[in-house]
Amino acid sequence: MNYELNNIPVRTEKPRTKGFTMAMDKGLSIRATEDFVESCSDFVDIVKLGWATSYVTKNLDEKLAIYREAGIPVYLGGTLFEAFLVRGQFDDYRKVLDKYDLSFAEVSDGSISLDHDKKCEYITTLAKQVTVLSEVGSKDAAKIIPPYKWIEQMRKELDAGAWKVIGEAREGGNVGLFRDSGEVRQGLVEEILTQIPEERIIWEAPIKSQQVWFIKLIGANVNLGNISPSEIIPLETIRLGLRGDTFDHFLGEIKL
Repeated sequence: MNYELNNIPVRTEKPRTKGFTMAMDKGLSIRATEDFVESCSDFVDIVKLGWATSYVTKNLDEKLAIYREAGIPVYLGGTLFEAFLVRGQFDDYRKVLDKYDLSFAEVSDGSISLDHDKKCEYITTLAKQVTVLSEVGSKDAAKIIPPYKWIEQMRKELDAGAWKVIGEAREGGNVGLFRDSGEVRQGLVEEILTQIPEERIIWEAPIKSQQVWFIKLIGANVNLGNISPSEIIPLETIRLGLRGDTFDHFLGEIKL
């Protein structure tokens, strides 16, 4: 940091598995990717190329090389996995991972109907090739999954070989973990945390109020995902109690 402040939460250091920040690249240009890496690489643990944007992204190899040189792993959005799967092209998907030398992959079923045991089989297969992140929750706002089902699916997917499970929210933060208003389904999150270790979960939280809620509940080193590149440094200040939303949260008994 550029200067010293007391009573700042201790942040885990890279490479970390707790206090993890996943950024969503929705189509940054090469120049924007270079700028993003220059300013934010210390605070980004992994980048997701959102949904299937990698299919249409120009200069994909060059972009991946920029992230690789910065030591930031990249994975392709789970919707792309589903797009291959629904077309009967799972083996082709695996070839794409090899072609671009990707070491992470996301398994999801937010846009398709997939038997859960079959989903776990895909996780197990891919886990022999890459590190798997599996996403739980539907992109359909009308499909409300009860807490016991979230817990059951998360547990089975971790047992199948997923490194971490991702709580679905989409890039808009208005499904899955959240109501259509963006409000956190508090009871759902708290019930999940009674059964699943918090370090094994990445909570998609693209909206500032959602990030604040999770940091206040779990702490500065909660795993958060679907963070816009422009919000990476703002999020870090929220984690450190250096923004109004969490300013008093980490000060303890300090009195002026």
